[in-house]
Amino acid sequence: MAVLDLIVGFVVSLLIGAFGIYVGASVIADIQDYEYAIITALVGSLVWWLVSGLVSFVLPFGGVIGSLLALVAWVYIVNARYPGGWANAVGIGLVAYLTTWVVLYALSIFGVIHTSALGVPGL
Repeated sequence: MAVLDLIVGFVVSLLIGAFGIYVGASVIADIQDYEYAIITALVGSLVWWLVSGLVSFVLPFGGVIGSLLALVAWVYIVNARYPGGWANAVGIGLVAYLTTWVVLYALSIFGVIHTSALGVPGL
């Protein structure tokens, strides 16, 4: 049962994070492709995990530095996948963060999910 819970949590978290990216890309870059957002969320979360983990492993007290570098790497992934440059990537990230926060907050009020999502940093 624990493995099933882990898989369901991963999928739901990924879909919520991808929804945030989808809304951000819709608003900022005028691109409405949810499948593309899912791949972006998955790649972004893997890059976030790798960068923050490697920096934290290599540097003592690297947690903050790792998180900052991971955020830059995540924005880079968004920048690489969506048009408009770094400013649009940051805008997509901000809209994704706010959208995901609202969805997670609403779901947590109803006791459906904890407030975290895969694919959007800091949530």
